[in-house]
Amino acid sequence: MTELPANNWEPRDDQMGLWEYLQQDRPGLRAVECAHRRWGKDEICLYTSSTKAFERVGNYWHLLPEYKQCRKAIWEAVNPRTGRKRIDEAFPQEIRKSIRNTDMFIEFVNGSTWQLVGSDTYNALVGSPPIGITFSEYALSNPQCWAYLSPILEENGGWAAFISTSRGDNHFHSLVRMAMSTPGWFGEILTARQTPVFTAEKLRQIRAELIATFGDDMGEAMYQQEYMCSFQGAVLGAYFAKQMVRAENEGRITHVQYQEGIEVDTFWDLGVDDSMSIWFIQHIGSKHHVVDYYENSGYGLEHYAEILESKHYEYGNHYMPHDANAREMTNSAIAQSRREIAQDLGINPVIVVKRAKNIDVIIQFQIPAVRNILPLCWFDKDKCSQGISALKNYRAEYDEEKKKLSNRPLHDWSSHGASAFITFAVGYGGMQYKDEIDD
Repeated sequence: MTELPANNWEPRDDQMGLWEYLQQDRPGLRAVECAHRRWGKDEICLYTSSTKAFERVGNYWHLLPEYKQCRKAIWEAVNPRTGRKRIDEAFPQEIRKSIRNTDMFIEFVNGSTWQLVGSDTYNALVGSPPIGITFSEYALSNPQCWAYLSPILEENGGWAAFISTSRGDNHFHSLVRMAMSTPGWFGEILTARQTPVFTAEKLRQIRAELIATFGDDMGEAMYQQEYMCSFQGAVLGAYFAKQMVRAENEGRITHVQYQEGIEVDTFWDLGVDDSMSIWFIQHIGSKHHVVDYYENSGYGLEHYAEILESKHYEYGNHYMPHDANAREMTNSAIAQSRREIAQDLGINPVIVVKRAKNIDVIIQFQIPAVRNILPLCWFDKDKCSQGISALKNYRAEYDEEKKKLSNRPLHDWSSHGASAFITFAVGYGGMQYKDEIDD
């Protein structure tokens, strides 16, 4: 059989740390690599999956932030140095039994499989669980994906590799810090100055081009993020970046104690297949103590009623967006709205918040509403960690061809937590619109 890794591929010296760690049986089970753009993160993990698949029969996944990215970024991607598809280099024909182009799936001759999936659809996947997972561009991926999949790997002794460039101070930054200080984990940060991929002259050229395209501040921030692995710069197009940095600098992302005797209001974003998100907030004078956050998907309101009860808070009002009034089929003989179902479950009273349906109104009123209220908020950094990441990452769509931000929010994992916070900013602030609201 073909010798693996195929095509006589060998890691460079600067790639050897990650490669050798992943080739171990134990403790090589959890690796986190923050490396600059074009370092070869995906390449290392593709070759790792090919070797591991023939050491232990099982299912191996390569996750990107969104499923729609998988085909262009990996499945059809061509290595510019060789002119060959990356999957053909890592998984040559001789080791394949079959291939499905529709769902980007490869079965190997020994019974193992490898597949491209998206972290935005992780809980919709069916079949046998994976024993090896690569989380590519993890900084842009839904952190709930790892929370969902980690028990599977714990049970079957599988491995996980988290690879990404830096994208602001978010869940990936926290994971890098943890990995670099936790025995058994591999953690590494490699800037473009520490590897042979780019010459000093090429880096100067890249920096100049970014500044010319995006301006001094944003261009420099992108250069530091993409090539110098800086976690300080905000995510490109992030709506609440300045406010969240300010909250961090002012010590308002800290330990926030729940105060008995003061009601907790909840603020929701509703979904079933999508995530449903809830912020738990106490209003103390002019300050808002954000004491908790919860997000999940695929469950009905009964589940969230149980979660609220389990937290033992003294509740006030429950603010839900306009779609809480939409009627849907239930076990009842008469179609009920989510508001009615919630109230029957003891989530009461429910206040339905009118939300703008016009994109221009969202940008002109709702985004500023959040920006205005954030300086009055204190966040519990542990209980609200996922929600905080959502606020830091909620951003405008970016047009790669035009090299500019659009006026439309990007719908990804961060949208749910941000939308629930918009429910707070708009609903609690009592904002009203004239003709651009949903009734």
